[in-house]
Amino acid sequence: MITGGCLCGATRYEIDAKPRFTSYCHCEDCRRASGAPVVAWTFFPVGSLEWTRGQPKLLKFAGRERTFCPECGTPLSFFDPSFPSEYEVTTCSLDDPALLPPRDHTWVEDQLPWFEIADGLPRHARYTE
Repeated sequence: MITGGCLCGATRYEIDAKPRFTSYCHCEDCRRASGAPVVAWTFFPVGSLEWTRGQPKLLKFAGRERTFCPECGTPLSFFDPSFPSEYEVTTCSLDDPALLPPRDHTWVEDQLPWFEIADGLPRHARYTE
């Protein structure tokens, strides 16, 4: 079982599945939703997440869904119906994010010019399944 939650503890979740992978996302949507230059996401099969404390705020935007803690605003999950078999959770909302290091960078076509990547991980202009 993988567990996680928000900064204030009002919203918690459990995931009963193995993660598919973790990736850094540089897209403009993720930057604006998080207030950070890049966000690490861990991908799981749809249907494997259960909210165990509180209910997140659901934001539907541009045909996609994001959840946030309604109390502290922590970004928690993302779903794009273009990829119906998977959803993502913010890696750093996991209780032990060190276990799931990112293996690549996606949406680098949106990467901010002042954010330097020096980790040697593969880079993809966009995300493809």
